Amino acid sequence: MFENLQDRLGSILNGLTGRGALSEADVTAALREVRRALLEADVALEVVRSFTDKVREKAVGASVLKAIKPGQMVVKIVHDELVEMLGSEGVAIDLHAAAPVVIMMVGLQGSGKTTTTGKIAKRLTDRDKKKVLMASLDTRRPAAQEQLRQLGVQTGVDTLPIIAGQSPTDIASRAVQAAKLGGHDVVILDTAGRTHIDEPLMMEMADIKKNAKPHEILLVADSLTGQDAVNLARNFDERVGITGLVLTRMDGDGRGGAALSMRAVTGKPIKLIGTGERMGELDEFHPRRIADRILGMGDIVSLVEKAAENIDAEKAAAMAKKMQSGKFDLNDLADQLGQMKKMGGMGGIMGLMPGMSGMKDKMAASGLNDKMFDRQIAIISSMTKAERANPDILKHSRKKRIAAGSGTDAAEINKLLKMHRGMADMMKAMGGKGKGGIMKQMMGGLAGKMGLGGGMGGMPDLANMDPKQLEALQKQAEAAGLGKPGGMPPGLGGMGGMPGLPGLGGPKLPGLGGLPGLPGFGKKK
Repeated sequence: MFENLQDRLGSILNGLTGRGALSEADVTAALREVRRALLEADVALEVVRSFTDKVREKAVGASVLKAIKPGQMVVKIVHDELVEMLGSEGVAIDLHAAAPVVIMMVGLQGSGKTTTTGKIAKRLTDRDKKKVLMASLDTRRPAAQEQLRQLGVQTGVDTLPIIAGQSPTDIASRAVQAAKLGGHDVVILDTAGRTHIDEPLMMEMADIKKNAKPHEILLVADSLTGQDAVNLARNFDERVGITGLVLTRMDGDGRGGAALSMRAVTGKPIKLIGTGERMGELDEFHPRRIADRILGMGDIVSLVEKAAENIDAEKAAAMAKKMQSGKFDLNDLADQLGQMKKMGGMGGIMGLMPGMSGMKDKMAASGLNDKMFDRQIAIISSMTKAERANPDILKHSRKKRIAAGSGTDAAEINKLLKMHRGMADMMKAMGGKGKGGIMKQMMGGLAGKMGLGGGMGGMPDLANMDPKQLEALQKQAEAAGLGKPGGMPPGLGGMGGMPGLPGLGGPKLPGLGGLPGLPGFGKKK
């Protein structure tokens, strides 16, 4: 997401921050490159012009050019304008209306409306504890109604029974009535799409709107739409009147121009973004956090939220108890690797850590990627219960069997065992200092650097934070030097709780005191 734009803007703005004084010509030249980067990211021309004009107006002022660090001032202006373009504050789906709240999903065919309908229904059911009814109004696409029914079975969400021959407006009326009778809090109407915008489509959407009186009308758009995103958003807003945007396939788009363009043109907030194919891969859109990511400043709050969602408090407490006695077997290692995968893997975690987004490519080139974690989990899964609990019994014949079962070889098994031994030794040396595992200690280290004290031994505290507290956490991160473009501050010793990643004992990644063994970075120990 936004990788191309992140790389281009990062190099342009780093060039500015590395200079002592800036002239108006320097700012103009940099903005020319920013303009080109935005256009290459598929941001609409009118949006690019407006953005660069606003930045230039503020950046060539005397207060900036004569500032002690004018380069950093320009970066701040670009950041603030990005936030403004993306919408200043995140806006969630509005459920403050008389039940059942009607949500109408609109968009072109193939944009992901039906899957997104299922994702939103699951999110409202699981997170907001709402009783949701889904209804497919797509009578044209073969098996569209059956697809939504299957998603309902998969997610455990109610779907409107299919009656052949009904029109979309009749289905909408029946859905609202069924939701009232069934005591549902929310009803989501999955409307039909077309391959392009046409008059019959718009008339159908208008009729459904008039009939069902939706509280929210969400335009679902594929983030790969590119420059045409502006026309799509404008047409739907003028004819139907959308209340928000949902962007799909954000995980597959390194440009992200649609996100920047559609919000700027319609003035309607981006409420959600799809970050993968699975039902749980739907995130709220936070403009400030996205702007931070685009400029390589990381996203501490999202990292904390992911950790809070994925770290099981009871498991962490049990792990801490084991570590106090110096025990750390291969089952524990598999749990830690699984937690990292749930949080998006090494690439996803690095993308959220300040100053670390540029390390992802280097890590991938060195072989440290999520596929390697999959192989390691496969190796552990191919072992017997006794072997996982006591790796010392693994001799040649056992390794041969495990290699055949996991599709690996003896060399990879030996690397895994070496890594485990290093981690086990470290856990033993730490003794009672164990905080419950790699991911938990990692977050604890960040907390320490942000002045939150050692009490971050408790991720559950973070899980109970409200949005305002989490935003305050982001500001503390920036104040601690974790939110500045250009790199992680040196000596982030608190990250020492993330020991033993593959390659233990190899070269050390500078500035991440306790993250040993990432091959190919920095100086040797």
